Amino acid sequence: MPREPHTPAEYWDKYMPYRGESEQPAPLADRFEWTQYPGHGPGAEVLGQPRRALDLGPAEGKEAVFLASQGAEVTGVDLSPAQVDRARRWWKDVPGVSFVHADVCDHLLSAKAPYDAIYSVWGAVWFTDPEVLLPLVAKNLTPHGVFAFSQAEPAPGAYGPQPMRGKWLEGRERELTVLRWQYTPEAWADLLKRHGFTDIDSRVLPPPNAGGLGTLLVRAQGTK
Repeated sequence: MPREPHTPAEYWDKYMPYRGESEQPAPLADRFEWTQYPGHGPGAEVLGQPRRALDLGPAEGKEAVFLASQGAEVTGVDLSPAQVDRARRWWKDVPGVSFVHADVCDHLLSAKAPYDAIYSVWGAVWFTDPEVLLPLVAKNLTPHGVFAFSQAEPAPGAYGPQPMRGKWLEGRERELTVLRWQYTPEAWADLLKRHGFTDIDSRVLPPPNAGGLGTLLVRAQGTK
């Protein structure tokens, strides 16, 4: 019999045990981190002071929980049911934060009220076609609301949708692959401008140590 096709949700379900196969304690949520280096770079101030915020692909949920601790009402939307279940277990007693299992574009299509901030930390923005996602984000921001996201800096010449295979999948019966969208800071700025965003700041934050991987950080505002 032919093998069943893999799905992006299955990919992220498999990604979940990277901290260990058994149940892990909840991580600290004492700072908002855009980069992979703790304490390096800006924090939640990039988003201003949102009353309602949407986290696209929160995984562990640390950033969502941190924002909620600052008084925001935060919804985290993740494609992986395993990631959502884990976040709900970890943060069930934290007020002001909730986690939803859904495709981020489907969630934005059905949203009932706009958000003051929509953001993604090495999350779903990286793995969603921007030509589909950006119009939905713009539609769901409050007037002059903030859209911000971070991901790894692009490898030179590796632009557009790029296949990604995880080391944690080695030895699995089926290979699972997802696409991630990579562009230069200038190309991201052009994409955002074309979809109606303003006050765009798109840059690569250098790593704290030589030889490390930089972080692409993009911030823009809606116009509605």
